[in-house]
Amino acid sequence: MKRIKLAVLLAGLATLAGCSNDTNVPAETTNRATPAVETPSGIPEPMAEKRPQELTIHGDTRVDDFYWLRDDDRADPEMLAYLEKENAWFEQEMAHTKPLQEALYEEMTGRLDPDESSVPYLDGGYWYYERYVPGHDYAVFARREGTMQAPEEVLVDGNARAEGHGFYDLSNAEVSDDHRYVAIAEDTMGRRINEVRILDTQAGEYLPEVIENASSSLAWSADGRFLFYLDKHPETLLAYRVMRHELGTSPDDDELVYEETDNTFYNALYRSRSGDWIVLVHSATDTTEYQLLDAREPGGRFQVFLPREKGHEYGIDHAGEHFWVKSNHGATNFAVFRTTLENSINPDAWEAVIPGRDDALVESIQAFDDWLVVGERMDGLRQVRVLSHDGTVDRYLSAEEDNYVMWPGYNVSTHTRVLRYGYSSLVTPDQTWEVDLASGETTLLKAQRVPGYDSSQYRTGRRFITARDGTRVPVSLAWHRDTPLDGSAPALVYGYGSYGASMDPWFRNAVVSLLDRGFVYAIAHIRGGQEMGRSWYEQGKLMNKRNTFNDFIDVTRGLQAGDVIDPERTYAMGGSAGGLLMGAVINQAPSLYHGVVAAVPFVDVVTTMLDDSIPLTTGEYDEWGNPNEPEAYEYMLTYSPYDNVGEQDYPNLMVVTGLHDSQVQYFEPAKWVARLRDRRTDDNRLLFRTNMEAGHGGSSGRYRRYEEIAEEYAFIIDLAQPGR
Repeated sequence: MKRIKLAVLLAGLATLAGCSNDTNVPAETTNRATPAVETPSGIPEPMAEKRPQELTIHGDTRVDDFYWLRDDDRADPEMLAYLEKENAWFEQEMAHTKPLQEALYEEMTGRLDPDESSVPYLDGGYWYYERYVPGHDYAVFARREGTMQAPEEVLVDGNARAEGHGFYDLSNAEVSDDHRYVAIAEDTMGRRINEVRILDTQAGEYLPEVIENASSSLAWSADGRFLFYLDKHPETLLAYRVMRHELGTSPDDDELVYEETDNTFYNALYRSRSGDWIVLVHSATDTTEYQLLDAREPGGRFQVFLPREKGHEYGIDHAGEHFWVKSNHGATNFAVFRTTLENSINPDAWEAVIPGRDDALVESIQAFDDWLVVGERMDGLRQVRVLSHDGTVDRYLSAEEDNYVMWPGYNVSTHTRVLRYGYSSLVTPDQTWEVDLASGETTLLKAQRVPGYDSSQYRTGRRFITARDGTRVPVSLAWHRDTPLDGSAPALVYGYGSYGASMDPWFRNAVVSLLDRGFVYAIAHIRGGQEMGRSWYEQGKLMNKRNTFNDFIDVTRGLQAGDVIDPERTYAMGGSAGGLLMGAVINQAPSLYHGVVAAVPFVDVVTTMLDDSIPLTTGEYDEWGNPNEPEAYEYMLTYSPYDNVGEQDYPNLMVVTGLHDSQVQYFEPAKWVARLRDRRTDDNRLLFRTNMEAGHGGSSGRYRRYEEIAEEYAFIIDLAQPGR
């Protein structure tokens, strides 16, 4: 039984072409220079020392003046001193926004329900849930036996566990079938490297064994004697070895069950919802493989469900005597099949349940004894489809808004006809619903409480903007009802556009503070995501990657030219691969934006993808390309932000990273900012902050994360509305 993090259940609370200069920007969009604010402290702008490093491949030599900023041990005194100088400069240049930051923080945290809790779910006679303690950063994972009126039993108090740590994440908690033991995975650095401990709820204490260097994937055997977990590679940080731990023994004696030798695959482990299987999944960008182990036979070996085949992606769920399979076998947007384990290795023998369609993408499946629930995406919107196994029911759950997101929720058991699902929009806080699959009757279990927020004061909508190649790109918009959409309002345009990850129009607490100040908030659903189906993703990866950047630029121009937003006060934001988007866009069309925020940006694309010792590199050749191949190298060089920094004016720019980031190493943005400082021809603001305690997700904690968001929003608001 899995503990589902409150941050996931309340996902709406959480925050995240060529590179030649653009010469076709209308005059009215020319960026205004914004000089750095002078302060009495007078800290000089940091300029990193140049130490040229030649990087040669395919007969081409690139010179990296700032390669020395890389230190995999994160201990080099000169590198750390440079980062601290950047942090000091950041603090100086943002000092005048401190009152605004504080106001934003108070607004954002004031909209958090102090007593926020998840909707309890029943499993094995216990009601499990998470709740927050007012004023504290971390959730409490607890349960009550029999009824919610029974005394509370606290299983994990995140606040107590976080004491003494600058960063803390309870990455996972798995309860044994007899509900006696709780295995928890904790990350105290932000590099997604976990320590696993096992709580004995009867004794009220943790067992002496501590498993180190683990991923967050955990699965119990049916008898509760064995815990399966994934060990991480010490260099690449890939979770690559399945280990079996017997309770009461030393982790040094844990048995290796399986080792993945192909480092282009990521690996995960979980217990099936039916409880019958321990599931091991291997996934590359375009290839999937599942293996199964009978949970009642923990000493056995994993059995391959269907061997991996390049280009074949599939996912499985189990209920009763059948497996349901979501597969792109003969269906670009995926189809759904039913099969038995005996026939699993022969896709031609699978029974088609939902054929593939050009107008709908199958994103997820949940199987029940008598029902199948499908998460589909049509016309860019996530929907929930319900089908009965006997063929008498096939319907979609209804929504009241035109621009929304709906998703199947966490449903513990396959032996039910009641489904939980979620609903949200840019102006509607998250809701948890329950539907009787047979009758169709729905019940609202919980509407997220947002103190001081009145949804009637805000508006949301969706538009399509035609990109330069004729492709219609959807854009989600939110604004205050008093904000005119006449080209006079400042705007923040957000984008991602990679990995097939769709940026859905969830409710975003922090964004309300922008809307209240007259901003329009726009999400550009650009290619590289999967909003418009699988082909949308294919058109924004590998040798089509530049479409992602072109779409974002063209969406911005379309909003400006359509008199929706103010061309003089247009801002952009993206993180991780969205930070790559920001870097590519400001190289290509630097005058289109007055300011940009790039969070943990993946900007040194070619150098990183040439180094297979860096975590994640080998697993992403099918996303970006393998620059060891000349054609891919040449194409990636055309957009890699670091390689295309030019002697030109850039917009005001804030860059943030975490020293312990395992996804995008800190030295990528550090080098990028150093090169920008060296080459830019403007005197706009260029600010770089490194969180010395955090990783890819920034600060941990319910309240602390809003300190960083307030900082980023203050940067934008101060540019758009100086003095506010």
